[in-house]
Amino acid sequence: MAKVASLSVMFIAAMVIAIVASHAEAVVTCGTVATDLSPCLDYVRMGGAIPTMCCNGIRSLFRAASTTQDRQTVCNCMKSAARVISGVNLNLAAALPSECGVNIPYKISPTIDCA
Repeated sequence: MAKVASLSVMFIAAMVIAIVASHAEAVVTCGTVATDLSPCLDYVRMGGAIPTMCCNGIRSLFRAASTTQDRQTVCNCMKSAARVISGVNLNLAAALPSECGVNIPYKISPTIDCA
């Protein structure tokens, strides 16, 4: 009985470690990108005043994308979205980070190399 209990504890501990490790590898997902950037959609289509929630989302996404893998995920998610969302003004989209006070070292473009 003690052997079964010991194996059960080891199994549960291994599962917890696997779950924590998988979350540590990839913090940002396309769902995160969509959630954080959805308040910007009307702006990048029609212009006008940048919604506060849009800049909040951009800053949140910038803070969350702390690893190279996260930044590549954000880049690839944005490129995929740009292919399916119609009516986006690419100049407005590219200017959003700096308009929201976020400095990124590359130009946002549908042709950017995410590697």
